[in-house]
Amino acid sequence: MTETDLIDNVIPRSDVVKLTGRIGAEVRNIKLSADLPDQMVAAINGLLLEHKVIFFRDQGHLDDVEQESFALRFGRASPYPDGTRPIFDIDSVRDLPTDIWHIDWSCMDAYPKISVLRGVVIPPVGGDTVWSNTAAAYLELPPPLQRLADDLWAVHSYPGYSKKVYDEAVTRPRIETEHPVVRVHPETGERTLLLGSYVVRFVGIPKYDGQRLFDLFESHITAPENTVRWKWKQGDVAIWDNRATMHCATKDYGDERRIVRRATIEGEVPISVDGRYSVARLKFIQPPRANIV
Repeated sequence: MTETDLIDNVIPRSDVVKLTGRIGAEVRNIKLSADLPDQMVAAINGLLLEHKVIFFRDQGHLDDVEQESFALRFGRASPYPDGTRPIFDIDSVRDLPTDIWHIDWSCMDAYPKISVLRGVVIPPVGGDTVWSNTAAAYLELPPPLQRLADDLWAVHSYPGYSKKVYDEAVTRPRIETEHPVVRVHPETGERTLLLGSYVVRFVGIPKYDGQRLFDLFESHITAPENTVRWKWKQGDVAIWDNRATMHCATKDYGDERRIVRRATIEGEVPISVDGRYSVARLKFIQPPRANIV
């Protein structure tokens, strides 16, 4: 049975509503839980690989424990870089710099492959999250830029949240990994761009040239045609393939509260187009601050 056959036999296509041409789908009439049949979990994973991020409304029955248990149907829990933090982090993001594009914990070598995010307290206006399809962004690059990206490696560091890849305020990373700018997706075989706000420099590239390259590739990743924007309601759940997307939360809700809870699933060490693996260069020193979602 092919992956498409599996999805069609378990989840009616009429219950899968595409949200844009390149990324995102809302899946209806499913009550998420840890007790879903194996075929249902496999079908959800298939939809995730197809649409990169999928959304489920009206999941208010989930609590922290049930969300964690459901997420673990997709693999093992991914720890924070210190190895000690729980699977969940609880964020009221109004006081954090949320208007940045990132891949969850790309400063790690085997960063999370899947994130499961649940809306707990949602402001009446604002607080949307936007995702981009990094596989589509790669395909849209002109062939010479694809070849350039294939050869590039970047250093991802924590701390390092900044709109500028060469923010000179980041002087002593606590964790640092060299990743290929293009990784081969282990399940789909797609080539995806691996960048985002953890990047602090490109390997072997002067910083000013590197900044221009970063801005060039990020402009393709975040182009409107590669993105989907989700307007949260309490009880919504978003699941995304962290190997094929970037995302950012919008900070446009004033003094209102916004609390979301996330579970992350352990991923694989990325492989470049020429078969080399990412390399962790600097290990954890001090506990990180709360995550951005």
